[in-house]
Amino acid sequence: MLRSLRDLDVARRRVLVRVDYNVPLKDGRITDDTRLRESLPTLEYLLARHAKIILVSHLGRPEGKVVPELRLDPIAQRLQELLRRPVTKLNDCIGPSVQSAIAQMQPGDIVLLENVRFYPQEEANDEDFARELARLADCYVNDAFGTAHRAHASTYGVAKFLPSAAGLLLEREVTMLSRATENPARPFIALVGGAKLKEKIGVLNDLMGKVDAFLLGGAVAFTLLKAQGAHVGDSLVDETMLDEARAYLQGVREQGPELVLPVDVQIVRGSERALAPADAIPDGWQGRDIGPQTIQLFQDWVKRAKTILWAGPLGRFEEPPFDAGTRAIAHAIAESQAFAIVGGGETAAALSHAGLTHAQNIYCSTGGGAALEFIGGRKLLPIEILKKS
Repeated sequence: MLRSLRDLDVARRRVLVRVDYNVPLKDGRITDDTRLRESLPTLEYLLARHAKIILVSHLGRPEGKVVPELRLDPIAQRLQELLRRPVTKLNDCIGPSVQSAIAQMQPGDIVLLENVRFYPQEEANDEDFARELARLADCYVNDAFGTAHRAHASTYGVAKFLPSAAGLLLEREVTMLSRATENPARPFIALVGGAKLKEKIGVLNDLMGKVDAFLLGGAVAFTLLKAQGAHVGDSLVDETMLDEARAYLQGVREQGPELVLPVDVQIVRGSERALAPADAIPDGWQGRDIGPQTIQLFQDWVKRAKTILWAGPLGRFEEPPFDAGTRAIAHAIAESQAFAIVGGGETAAALSHAGLTHAQNIYCSTGGGAALEFIGGRKLLPIEILKKS
């Protein structure tokens, strides 16, 4: 069981809160503030107790260098609007200027440190850097589930030096995702799509002995079809992953979960569109979406399922009419009797595209890779360190 924010004495104390504000930006403006909104319950809990809140987050992949476009100023501005109170953005994470600013904080004040990944010590989980971050506060709260599969200085190292606990969002994520790991209702199916098998092969292997069926779409399916010897035309295939795809297929044969691959696909060549068998796509044509027979096949599985993990769209959902397959399966999930977990930004976007963000039976995790690794049974160190001894 996790140590909870509710277990910490935070009243009027300096609280370092690791949040996940890695949000999409366009021309310096946030295009989706979901992750900011999801952090509000924890921040409001702390504000109600007059804590001094010190926020730390990353944004993008600056690789240990200062990248001006990845500064957190737009984050501070939007958070200020959401909370309707000032948020002071600092230009560093550690050092005398930061220490001085924090020394002047009053109960209820909020500061946002600069992008923590501007420091190479962050991703290296450098102990001295973690200690410097810890010096800023009296206690530590991790509310960044989206980074829980990364043992970095601000997600893991700092918890060694301060009284620490899970924030309300991280606590909720663990509770909800545990429904898929602790005696899940069956049948339990994994619906996996997206562009790159390389990004999904880990979870496919992790789930091998845990799910009753894999339903695969997107380019992930084309790579597996090609690994089986199918002709997939010019469809997107992860050529470097064919050997791993064959190893996965062998594992499925040996361990017995059902493997459901597309039987028909929507294909394109220039401005031409057609329907083809998934294993016999003509040269020059590219698969873009699952076809009507496959939609029906997937819908039948969804209707029988009691637990569903969905990671990755089933076609080019952002390019109508190739959103038809993803949209149809999203509606089937929303209308089913199953408890469904959606993991990953692309899948969440597909769910939103289908108008189903608030479906009662669907839990949309704020973590993509973290959610998949958690459900796959991997130990996530930033969560492990917060468990009660």
